[in-house]
Amino acid sequence: MLVALPSSIAFGVAIFTALGPAYVAQGAMAGVLGAIAMGLLAPLTGGTPQLVTSPCAPAAAVMTAFAADVLAGRHGVGHPAQPAEALVFMTLVGLGCGGAQLIYGLLRGGRLMKYIPYPVSSGYLTSVGVLIFLSQMPKFLGLAAGNSLWHGLLSPGAWAGPAVAVGAVTVAVMLAAPKVTKAVPATILALVAGALTYGALALTDPALRHLDHNPFVIGSFTGGAGSFLSDFTARGSALSQLRFAELGGFVVPALTLSILLSMDTLKTCVVVDAMTRTRHDSNRALLGQGLANVASALVGGVPGSATIGATLVNVNSGGATRLSGLAAGALALIAFLVLGRFIAWIPIAALAGILLVVGLRMIDRASLHLLTQRSTVVDFLVVVAVVAISVAYNLIASTAAGFGLAILLFIREQIRGSVIRRKLYGHQISSKQHRLPAQRAVLRERGELTTVCELQGTLFFGTADKLFTELEPDLRRCRYLILDFRRIQSVDFTAAHLLEQIEAMLTERHAHLLFTNIPASLPTGQRLEAYFDQVGLVKPSQNVKILETLDDALEWTEDQFLAEANLLASGEAQPLELAEFDLLHGLDPAELRAALAPCLAAQTFVPGQKIFQNGDPGDELLLIRRGTVRIDLPLGDGKHHHLGTFTRGHFIGDMAFLDRGVRSADATALTSTDLFAISRARFNEVARAHPILAAKLFARLAQALALRVRQVDRELRALQES
Repeated sequence: MLVALPSSIAFGVAIFTALGPAYVAQGAMAGVLGAIAMGLLAPLTGGTPQLVTSPCAPAAAVMTAFAADVLAGRHGVGHPAQPAEALVFMTLVGLGCGGAQLIYGLLRGGRLMKYIPYPVSSGYLTSVGVLIFLSQMPKFLGLAAGNSLWHGLLSPGAWAGPAVAVGAVTVAVMLAAPKVTKAVPATILALVAGALTYGALALTDPALRHLDHNPFVIGSFTGGAGSFLSDFTARGSALSQLRFAELGGFVVPALTLSILLSMDTLKTCVVVDAMTRTRHDSNRALLGQGLANVASALVGGVPGSATIGATLVNVNSGGATRLSGLAAGALALIAFLVLGRFIAWIPIAALAGILLVVGLRMIDRASLHLLTQRSTVVDFLVVVAVVAISVAYNLIASTAAGFGLAILLFIREQIRGSVIRRKLYGHQISSKQHRLPAQRAVLRERGELTTVCELQGTLFFGTADKLFTELEPDLRRCRYLILDFRRIQSVDFTAAHLLEQIEAMLTERHAHLLFTNIPASLPTGQRLEAYFDQVGLVKPSQNVKILETLDDALEWTEDQFLAEANLLASGEAQPLELAEFDLLHGLDPAELRAALAPCLAAQTFVPGQKIFQNGDPGDELLLIRRGTVRIDLPLGDGKHHHLGTFTRGHFIGDMAFLDRGVRSADATALTSTDLFAISRARFNEVARAHPILAAKLFARLAQALALRVRQVDRELRALQES
């Protein structure tokens, strides 16, 4: 409370000074009421137990700018407002801010606040610091009403000695106190030092001893409980008389304030999480802050957020539950009731000195590091732009600029990064359909005619041109372009139109465009395949195919090349004999048949039948005479990983044949399948009678397995290098 209350008074005075010197005391009252209302309500409903909520610098910056604009007729009403009317409008902005925060929390928008780019949030906070500093300098110097800051800085004769002395002592103590002691908050020590300095000056200057019409102190609070109740009633009556047309002018200030205060609150929550090793509920935090700001506005208080300074003191002092934050609010009420009459004697220059230090500390000096690297210079310019617009116009105008710059930063990052995660060619990656040596030779020779691109991120107008630029060399020579959409987040119409152009270029060359791994729905809810159909990208007359997986697409392109070379096996082919297998090619058929007869068995399977399963015993080497067999590795929960597909002329079961262990995968016949099964136990007996034949079989088996491993090595290397 000792940290929060003096700052709350200072922020209230800073805001209400914009309405005129007569409203300084009312500003102090508004700051105190805000600290009390938020301190009592936010801890009960917020998302982090130890938070202390009170008026803050972002609220002071926005509300001060808004008050000045209303008095000048630049907001909503269309004419310069009177101070009393401006108070009503300020209440409306506070209510709108709290209401917006409630909506953010109900819509679970707390996590969205985390995605505001650092340069934009840095610019906001720095802008608040600069505006607070510029608004407090006239009070620090004691400039008379009507003197601008720049004129006052150049005219030392206009400075008020008592104000400068009090402010200088306050700033000095504020900066030096943390180095001397942390037992008492620096804010309290600085405020006491400023008040004592004022008291010392009053001993020599009788004019400083009077409360009425004294420009150097806050001044007397007017009225009591009855006056407070009448003010509350008058404010409610004025709000009810507002015309609907006038409300539009307060939307932007309220939204600006709600975003800044939400960011400030969630930033404090993150700091508390790091200190206490807990995790806050961002949506509940916004709900609590929204209710607190609505309550503060209703009682005539200043809006606010969870403040880092008071919260850190609370945590470091042992605060662990919501009662600690609630106690801060209750103590603020007690302090106001007990010490209320002394608040009138607080020097304005002392409050200004405190806020000068607060403003300077809010300026993000770490953003200067963005200038040290060329890649981050643009980010630094964003910070400068937000600050410049805030100073030249106001913080509300910089909000629109900040969101615009955030969009530009997003587009820039998307453009700088490629949407092609990996690009490979057909000779670097193959389908899981195992091919015979003659087939593999053809596929290696023609593999460069197939381009495989794994896409990522967002395909939209900002990345479409770069995608075309990266694909253009391949579009001039490839016959098959495969685009994998597994990691795509969204696709807009510009990107879809680009895909149409790519398809048209390929069709002119009688080439094909293949889409694979198209998600059923994207994170945005977009159904991509239906969208492609709606925009006319997928038509029977076009050379576009949609295949379920990348393996399906690779297998389809390989089949096209093999069909052209007359090497694509027919499903109606006759079953192979032993000597026709590459594994046994060159051996005498009669000798082979006679030697292997004791360990050889013919087997037949219908489509869908399991040949063997993971964990089954078995030591047979299975030669596929006819048909297609799929090998899957069980992963648990009913899921499988496709290891490969084998067709006529291949062999499976080699691992169990070599180590005589149990089966490690599932084998399923996809078509009518005929096999030769060679039992290892029986083959050992054959090997003793025909050692040369056995040695040749093992040598060829080792060679075939080595070729498979080399193929896997090539693909792994290509994947790693891409």
